[in-house]
Amino acid sequence: MFTGIFKRTLMSVAVTVAAVFSVYAQSEEFNTGKYLEIQSMILRTLESQYVDSVKLDELIHKGIDEMLSTLDPYTVFIPEENEEALDIMTTASYGGVGALIQKTSAGYIIIAEPYEGSAAIKAGLNPGDTIVAIDGVSTKDLPVDQCSGKMRGRPGTVLNMTVVKGRGGDTVDVALTRERIHIPDVVYYGFLSDDSTGYIQIGGFTKDGSKDVRKALEALKADGRMKRLVLDLRGNGGGLMDEAVNIVSMFVPKGSLVVSARGKHPETHFEYRTETAPVDTLLPLMVMVNSGSASSSEIVAGALQDMDRAAVAGIRTYGKGLVQTIRPVGYNTSLKVTTAKYYTPSGRCVQAIDYSHRNEDGSVGTVPDSLKKEFRTKGGRPVYDGGGITPDIIVEPDTYSRPVLSMIYSNVLSDYAIRYFNAHDSIAPAGEFRLTDEEYEDFVKFASKKEFDVRTEAQIEMEGVLDVAEREGLGENLEGLDEEMEELLDRMSLTKEEFLLANKSRIKPLLEDEIALKFYLRRGGVESVLRQDTQLQKALELWDGTIPSVE
Repeated sequence: MFTGIFKRTLMSVAVTVAAVFSVYAQSEEFNTGKYLEIQSMILRTLESQYVDSVKLDELIHKGIDEMLSTLDPYTVFIPEENEEALDIMTTASYGGVGALIQKTSAGYIIIAEPYEGSAAIKAGLNPGDTIVAIDGVSTKDLPVDQCSGKMRGRPGTVLNMTVVKGRGGDTVDVALTRERIHIPDVVYYGFLSDDSTGYIQIGGFTKDGSKDVRKALEALKADGRMKRLVLDLRGNGGGLMDEAVNIVSMFVPKGSLVVSARGKHPETHFEYRTETAPVDTLLPLMVMVNSGSASSSEIVAGALQDMDRAAVAGIRTYGKGLVQTIRPVGYNTSLKVTTAKYYTPSGRCVQAIDYSHRNEDGSVGTVPDSLKKEFRTKGGRPVYDGGGITPDIIVEPDTYSRPVLSMIYSNVLSDYAIRYFNAHDSIAPAGEFRLTDEEYEDFVKFASKKEFDVRTEAQIEMEGVLDVAEREGLGENLEGLDEEMEELLDRMSLTKEEFLLANKSRIKPLLEDEIALKFYLRRGGVESVLRQDTQLQKALELWDGTIPSVE
């Protein structure tokens, strides 16, 4: 009898729970329908009664964007007109001429960097060539994005430009055939200065990009000198997960688990295992990362770390462990929606615990130890979740002062590099090129006349204190002190020429990198940067070619 009562009680509870869930589901459905109807009524009311004309499509678009902004930063609406951006996002390809452009002080557009093998190169365009007209439309005072839009188009179509050559000054009409421009994932590969350390810099994870990585790896192995390898993922913001798995597969046994994902629906659950035979499972491997290494970069670094296959060096990665799927939502529009979180082989999720509050560069802030969970690598080493991949070898990157960054963003270095390119037919190989002291002095004279902010962070902080004191009516109380602070500011201030001379050791290598880029394009720029990459050099000194052991 007791058993019967117990069974009836359980059944009663089950029915009650089911009823509650049913009512809850109906209530949720009702609320959704209610607010959709309210939204429709508001739009109709605005259209018929608002005092001014209302562009409802723009209003709705803004509403969609604001709605999605309450979720995560990666769930976004992609309107029909952004179809090209979606294509670039997934393939790193677009129809165009293959060149970076920038605005001159005179208001025209110049070629800053043509891509190797591009339509721009085939048409003989060089850094410093001025584009004065595109299809008969003057570029003077035309915004860069509009010029870029005019240069892009369907592959196979013809683009007519009027160009003033940087070398010689001739005005020529150039007809280019737009091509499918693809930015290769492998930015550079070769040997570092010790001639036995192979190096591959990977800039993204786009369709078939892993094939280029495999070719680079096999070429380095075929050379016969390589005793260890560096995969550089610094600044690599990620891309296609399949390509990340394919890269990991080159270094681990076939069938190894690389990444798994779990979401709300079973269809979002998956495991990615390597499906191809590796290229080399024994070659000592180090992966360089920084705060700009995100998503697929973190899959590669995290998987190789979890499997004790590679030492990870640099600083903590970005912390993006969310999986996005692109879904069509009608009328040629799409929704890039977060559908799952991914997990490395040890089981940790690299997604930042709080993705709404980050550092200025977007990276993860401090994560309290109490919020971290410990996991173990294949060999038993402790690794943690909570935000990004923490390297085995911590090496801080070089930092640059505010005036140096201002000079870079103001194109002062690029402008001088173009001037240098136009004045010289050739330079020494990228890794060997150096400016003479006389040439740097010429740069100082050039840059001193350019617009950039030479104030340091300390000066700006002090100026801020004086401004706040003045606004708060403390001027009389600080009588005499403000003069002392102004005097201190004067003592801290440098003219542009003084700043450029005082910081020669920091600025000169950056200028050499920019000049190498103009002469030897992307690959040459990387070669130049590598010779003074102190973070990489320090990581190599600390790495003995093995995997850190269990503490």
